[in-house]
Amino acid sequence: MAVELQTVTDRSFEQEVLAAERPVLVEFTADWCPPCRMLAPVLAEIAREESDRFRVVQLDVDANPETQAAYGVLSMPTLMLFRGGEPVRTLVGARAKARLLRELSDLV
Repeated sequence: MAVELQTVTDRSFEQEVLAAERPVLVEFTADWCPPCRMLAPVLAEIAREESDRFRVVQLDVDANPETQAAYGVLSMPTLMLFRGGEPVRTLVGARAKARLLRELSDLV
C-alpha cells in the first residue's frame, strides 16, 4: 500500500516541521530530479513503517525557494532531519532504505 508523502511549503514549514513534537525528515525535492523520483518509494515506505518515531515530508524547492535558501540546499535530493526545530542531520543524494535508516538511527 503506497503512502503519499505530505508536502510542506514555505508557508507551512514552521508549523509542520519546526514546531513538530516528533522529529521530521524533510526531503528537498524537485520534479526534474531523477534521483528524487528513485527515492520517493523508499521515503514512502519509511514514512509508513516509522510513523511512530518520526514524520517524513517533502518540499518542492522550485515552488518554495525561501525555505531552500534558508537552509542552503543546493543539491537534490537533500534530506534534512529536524528535531526540536533545528536541523540535526543533512544527507545529500539518493540512498537505499537500510542505509538511510542506519544514518538516522542515532537521532530518531
